[in-house]
Amino acid sequence: MDSKSVYNNYQQPPMATAPPPPAPYGYPLPMHIQSQPPAEWSTGLCGCAEDVPNCCVTCWCPCITFGRIAEIADRGATSCGASGALYTLIVLLTGCGCLYSCFYRSKMRGQYYLSESPCCDCLVHCCCEHCALCQEYRELKHRGFDMHIGWHANMERQAQGGITPPAMQGGMTR
Repeated sequence: MDSKSVYNNYQQPPMATAPPPPAPYGYPLPMHIQSQPPAEWSTGLCGCAEDVPNCCVTCWCPCITFGRIAEIADRGATSCGASGALYTLIVLLTGCGCLYSCFYRSKMRGQYYLSESPCCDCLVHCCCEHCALCQEYRELKHRGFDMHIGWHANMERQAQGGITPPAMQGGMTR
């Protein structure tokens, strides 16, 4: 048998299934989540009627809403004040806070395995910055966070009161 016939007879094994979705930010997804489609957001992009006070704050000072979201999404690694100040600085220098805030939408989607809807994260923030921030804020509230007290106080409240922790994807499991 010559080398040409060996090459022609070689067949690659067929792929059994599509590869699993990539792990968000280095956290492996549990197997039961990998096989499911992403979850939907708890409210729509234009659901501001559910939380009018936050929509007003976001309209006039989006750095406050962004800072609160960033502190929870970063699990307390950055403070609300520092994130809000950086957001304000980016807005003052570039006029586009969406350059920074769209990354936190992606981070939140990865943590909670949310769908990328209604379109990609950067486009949502570039076209509807205030609505996107309000939606993310409402999502975290629906997941059990008191957005006014920050990450560390939420964790202390959870530990003291026996409150069920907000569902977080990733991390270590048994």
